[in-house]
Amino acid sequence: MSFLYLEEFKVGDKFTTMSRTITETDVVLFAGLTGDNNPLHTDQDFCEKTPFGGRIAHGMLGASVVIGLWGRMGKVDGSAIAALDTKWKFLSPIKIGDTIHAEIEITQAKQSSSKPDRGVLTVQYTIVNQEGTVCQVGDMTTMLKWARPKGD
Repeated sequence: MSFLYLEEFKVGDKFTTMSRTITETDVVLFAGLTGDNNPLHTDQDFCEKTPFGGRIAHGMLGASVVIGLWGRMGKVDGSAIAALDTKWKFLSPIKIGDTIHAEIEITQAKQSSSKPDRGVLTVQYTIVNQEGTVCQVGDMTTMLKWARPKGD
């Protein structure tokens, strides 16, 4: 398996995800899935009168996409046990047609004192669009398996 166990991460490790373009379909599906039909996401005429000048993606859509892009890198899918905490800031809108990626930094990697086969990994996400604008920053803490089994 190619995923990493917590002991294999070091504070300061950095990764860059692949990019993904946010589409009209993404926004429509996310609105339908969540029930968030705010006109900022669904009404072009309304949005043309806002400082954004057009529809924007849901903030949590952007966060969800980059968490998925991190997963696709194969670093934690297989060793992750549970999400523990998330803190997120929305700095600049993600517009339909923007291509985003995440710059990832490991900010904490520690073994659990109560369950030594597990540990806590905190990842800082910086979402950047095609123009280099930072759109969102967030931290997500996840419980991971601590060590690769003997013989792997």
